[in-house]
Amino acid sequence: MSLRSSRSAKNRADMFSPETRRQSQSCDACRARKVRCARENPDDPKQSCKHCIALGIPCTYDYQPKKRGPPNLYLRRLQEAAAAQAAAQQQDGVNGTDKSPQSPSTTNQSATSPTQMTLSTAPQNGSVPNSFIDPALSSVPSMQPGSLPPSRYPIAADGFHAQYPPMPPMSSSSYNPRLPDSSRSPHREETQFGSPNEQFSTYPLYNWSYKQHQQLPIPPPTAIPPLSYYYRPHRLEDVAPRDTILLIIALFFDFVYPLTPCVHKPSFMADVHARREERDPLFFALVMSTVASTLVQVPRSYLPMERHAVRKLAQQCHEASRHITVASYDPPTSMHVVIRYFDCVYHFCEGHDATQHAAFGEAAHIAITLRMHEESSYEGLELIECEVRRRTFWLLFGADKSMSILLGRPICLRDEDTTCNFPRELDDEYITPSAYLPQPHGKTALVSGLNYISRIFALLGEILVRIRVDKRSPPQGQFLTARLEEVQALHSRICAALAHAPEPLRLKQAHPHSQIPAEYGGAGFRQATFAEVKDFFDNPNASRANALNPFLVMQANLYVTQQLVRFVIEQYRDELITSLQGSIDEQRVAEDREAVASELLNILHSIPIQSIATNGPSLVHKVRFVASTLLDAVRKAETAPASAARAHGYLWDFLSILSEIERNYLLDDDRDGNSSADGMPMVPS
Repeated sequence: MSLRSSRSAKNRADMFSPETRRQSQSCDACRARKVRCARENPDDPKQSCKHCIALGIPCTYDYQPKKRGPPNLYLRRLQEAAAAQAAAQQQDGVNGTDKSPQSPSTTNQSATSPTQMTLSTAPQNGSVPNSFIDPALSSVPSMQPGSLPPSRYPIAADGFHAQYPPMPPMSSSSYNPRLPDSSRSPHREETQFGSPNEQFSTYPLYNWSYKQHQQLPIPPPTAIPPLSYYYRPHRLEDVAPRDTILLIIALFFDFVYPLTPCVHKPSFMADVHARREERDPLFFALVMSTVASTLVQVPRSYLPMERHAVRKLAQQCHEASRHITVASYDPPTSMHVVIRYFDCVYHFCEGHDATQHAAFGEAAHIAITLRMHEESSYEGLELIECEVRRRTFWLLFGADKSMSILLGRPICLRDEDTTCNFPRELDDEYITPSAYLPQPHGKTALVSGLNYISRIFALLGEILVRIRVDKRSPPQGQFLTARLEEVQALHSRICAALAHAPEPLRLKQAHPHSQIPAEYGGAGFRQATFAEVKDFFDNPNASRANALNPFLVMQANLYVTQQLVRFVIEQYRDELITSLQGSIDEQRVAEDREAVASELLNILHSIPIQSIATNGPSLVHKVRFVASTLLDAVRKAETAPASAARAHGYLWDFLSILSEIERNYLLDDDRDGNSSADGMPMVPS
């Protein structure tokens, strides 16, 4: 025992000896690579480790461990403020000025940020200490102080809490040139801020108690208002006449809603008629985004407005929504996701590619924050809220896969991370906050189209994940054979994806798959179809029966997307066969390509052109992706049969008709191309 005690005492003495200095356990390179640092003599700090010698790099020990815990920002701010004050005093001494020192109150008033000045009280004789950021903001025009609750560092999320009052309407808004109606009575002003009745509302209200709010002064035009300024109630009449807004909302439910059923129609319309937007700014933003996305997706003939007026109103509505939602991310709600999804659609139709992807990224990440991809997160929610979340998530899921294949972008929402069930196949009137009512027998729910297209996109996601993984690490041997079997199974599943679709969603093909009638091409067909397209977009009195049939509209989207996914799977299957066998049967490949072209052509000819046109530019992009790739394959194949060339030629002619449809959706006259009734392609061949 005495020997062990003497050894431990010696070790403690060596540990606290002033000559003992702790060496870093790993050199900088090994620490960065997270590998064990191997030195023959650990006590020699000048000796290089074996890894650095093998890599031929210098072996250094410059790493300094950081102090645990958060940084002392308060001390850092005091030091920065003291340094700035010392520098200012030194500069005054160098200049030799003999000005009288300013009082603390005067100094604070001359160098206060607009937000801080707005939230400060009236100037008094007492002094207020300068902020450490005041010198950097001294060039910003100051604002008149008002009598408000103090808040030194306000954030955007504070704009909708009760302790932060909203600002009154300005004489002119950044997105609304119209003046507010001055004829509104004080009684109406008082009642519209009361507690709304939310028994039939899809989306709950958060932290609204306007009766106790104070009034803020209107900032001068040169000042930048805080984000919380825009998060306040609005009227639809501030943007456009209410009848016009209601007309556009009706068009949304007639033409757009079957493809994007991400709102609950009965509760949404009940909230609109109850003027909820005058109590809930976020609901106003939802209405504005709905209107903006509808204006860029419906034919111009359906609106009694000129093209430039439609585009201007769509832009105003989008900006009105954006001003509000940018200051209201916390707490996140499903309404935020729906708004951002509509914004994504708006920017897609307007050709704002980067902004479209930014809006989609916001929608996807807010959905993930709400755990909309996990079925367990739906427990305890109202049934209407559950269905809105499920529908919105699967719309985002499909848009993610569509952008991935058409634009070559990575997948954001993976199928293996998703446990969310498909939406219930019930129409909105049979979904209440507390119960699901039975769907009438023989009546197909509109949301069934979303469920089937989501299954197709799930298969697309599976093949895209395999393609990306194999591109990084190509399979070989038995792994290559196993991968080929997986792809063959996916091919069988995509071909049978719509075999059990309900009767309204089943395609009634005009001709057998193997036959391509001569009337599918030629100048007569092109001229007649172009005349139908022109009548659909330009004639307000044209028949809308086919466009108003939601199942015909969904058929075009379902069957074209199915052929797109089938084509992608067959392409990758042929690549795997080539890798496995070293060659491939060109005759069989040509027959498969001809089958895809013929099938797609039959689909497009079996659906009325008005129903196809209602799908808008997104359907055009899918057909263009398949047609352009097929045409390249025919040009490269020297032994391609004449029937394949004819099928691809007919498909390319039909694509020119779809491009004419896409052109009619453009709201910018400068980008409006010339029609091509002679059948020449409007995209580079």
